[in-house]
Amino acid sequence: MKAMQKKKVMVVDDSAFMRKIITDILSSDPKLEVVGAARNGKDALEKLTILQPDVITLDVEMPVMDGLEALKKIMETRPTPVVMLSSTTEKGAKNTVLAMESGAIDFVAKPGGAISLNLTLVKDEIIEKVLEASEVSMKKVSVKPSLRHRPIQRNTAKLFPERKSSWAETLATEEQTTPVSRAPRKKLPRSNQTILAIGTSTGGPRALQEVLTNLSKDIGAPILVVQHMPAGFTKSLADRLNNLSEISVKEVKNGDLLENGVAYIAPGGKHFKVRKLGNSLFAQLDAEEPPRIGHRPSVDVLFESIASLPNVNCLAVIMTGMGNDGMLGIKRLKASCETIAIAESSETSVVYGMPRAIVDQNLADEVVRLENIAATITEII
Repeated sequence: MKAMQKKKVMVVDDSAFMRKIITDILSSDPKLEVVGAARNGKDALEKLTILQPDVITLDVEMPVMDGLEALKKIMETRPTPVVMLSSTTEKGAKNTVLAMESGAIDFVAKPGGAISLNLTLVKDEIIEKVLEASEVSMKKVSVKPSLRHRPIQRNTAKLFPERKSSWAETLATEEQTTPVSRAPRKKLPRSNQTILAIGTSTGGPRALQEVLTNLSKDIGAPILVVQHMPAGFTKSLADRLNNLSEISVKEVKNGDLLENGVAYIAPGGKHFKVRKLGNSLFAQLDAEEPPRIGHRPSVDVLFESIASLPNVNCLAVIMTGMGNDGMLGIKRLKASCETIAIAESSETSVVYGMPRAIVDQNLADEVVRLENIAATITEII
């Protein structure tokens, strides 16, 4: 019987204590092998071509060369799946969002700051995310060096209407195995209010950037987003996307009036539900209802709350992510109101789990590459 091929991991952290803890955690799984460790980004780059890891865990805050700079150079030198280990400080959250933009597959929030004595509390999460990252094809997340340091500007969609984000350009050069439908698309009736609802997980921050930065502020629907992220990180994600997009993007607050042309991102640790009063839609946040299949916020919970509303249409979009969150919610939507469902295609999904779930259940009306999702949304609405 052939022995199982272990996934090789390199651990990068400036603390010897943390390197030991992370190594012990990863080594406890029979599918993983820690092949080496580095004390900073410079050390990691020197060992990268020698160790040739399948995945890297990378601390954000380090001396000599921090995690963000190291990540950019890894993507230039030898693109490798990276899982960031991040503190939950405001600075740590901002840097984590930038890391996702620069090519990191996922991140784990350290429960106890930079030197986390209780890192074992997230042992299972670290192992799960490292294993998941080790299976990702870097062709789906590579970033063009010429565009990586593009100045950030507000309203880039309006200023550069023909511009695609860097990873979309890279993906667009690959063979398009999913044909783009040229037939007239089904459209939602204008007789009811329309809600655009988006669910995503691993790889989601970059997918959201591609979609939201290419939507017009005149879009005739509020945009409700569930991105699987812990508390403390979703506001930084919303702020970053708001700075890049023509539409307004914010972390939703309880009681917010949901307006057309505004994207509302569910806060980590709280379910995002929608309530209707008269003709107005309002956000309701719930930190008491248990996580759904391990997630709070949950895409299913958002979709189910929309399904309970009278006189609404829904355009539901499921993008990259592990698992099947959103599948049951789309079933409920289709049974209750006029709904069109878009699934991101396998060619561009960093993790083809959540989109596959709705495709396999024949719930997807459209299967669309990432760089075409915004245009498809605009055409349908």
